Amino acid sequence: MPDPAPIDPAAAHEIASHKHDRPLVSCAWDPLGKFVLFGSEDSAVHRLGIDGMAAAAFTGAHDSWVRALGFSPDGRFCFSGGYDGRLCQWTLDGEPAPPLRALQAHDGWLRAIAVSPDGTKLATSGNDKLVKLWTIVDGLIAETPTAIGTGHESHVYEVAWKPDGSGLASCDLKGNVKEWSPAGALVRDVGKAEALWKYDEGFRADIGGARAIAFRADGAQLAVGGITAVTNAFAGVGHPGVSVLEWGDGKLATLLEPKEKQQGVCWGIAWHPQGIWVQVAGGGSGGWLRFFKAGEANEFHAVKLPANGRSLALSPDKSKVAVALADGHLKIFSLLPKPA
Repeated sequence: MPDPAPIDPAAAHEIASHKHDRPLVSCAWDPLGKFVLFGSEDSAVHRLGIDGMAAAAFTGAHDSWVRALGFSPDGRFCFSGGYDGRLCQWTLDGEPAPPLRALQAHDGWLRAIAVSPDGTKLATSGNDKLVKLWTIVDGLIAETPTAIGTGHESHVYEVAWKPDGSGLASCDLKGNVKEWSPAGALVRDVGKAEALWKYDEGFRADIGGARAIAFRADGAQLAVGGITAVTNAFAGVGHPGVSVLEWGDGKLATLLEPKEKQQGVCWGIAWHPQGIWVQVAGGGSGGWLRFFKAGEANEFHAVKLPANGRSLALSPDKSKVAVALADGHLKIFSLLPKPA
């Protein structure tokens, strides 16, 4: 793919909007740029065509919210994971058909899916404190995992492959980050995103975890997003934050926070090759799309959203961003300068 065109976040403007009848919880852009998928509270996977925004639904496999989405690199298949613990594989093109695979992958919520850059492996994580590795043979997920990684002591919220496929990162409820080999063996404890976890003595509850995760394109840093500065675990009162960790030693490089303290959670983070972290957040202060220059703690531009943001996805050419909102809207923003 050619180098992306220079973007101008200050000129970000809405170019498409689709209204669903239930709140959205996830979104993902397919590798070929033809579709945006979203999951909602109706237990289905929804496909939107970029041209004309024609909608279709993949149903009958999940019976809970679909938070995790992924794709084969060639764009032929999509993968979904639900809070029912199921991992499903679908044919992306054509009329929606029953899933090619519907596996009970985790005991409890399946929280995250990550497909390896070469498309030969798929990692999942969930509330059973496990990271599982699945091989993809002849385009299909194997029916049993090839490796089951143990080592986390709490729910594993997110997983992400290094951009070169040489390893896998996971992060749990308490902000612990671990590295796994491509074969699924635990390599090391990378570090801890301290700011993203708190034990509330009053409610006797843990609150935190990685609600979003992304590597920088060169693999030198890992961004882990969630909630920080929590004052009330029961009500989830805190600020959206992103801990950017140095992958080499696990130390905190930057804590990304809004200039003006606002209530909410970071629900999505992505790296733009122009040297920008893109974040979506939602909570008591509403929804926000924010842009941070690498190494800077506060955003240089923010876009107020009409509802809480729950997920984001950059287009393959990095010129657009899709955001899933709690009011049922999926909105697409162009990041290119507006035409004269």
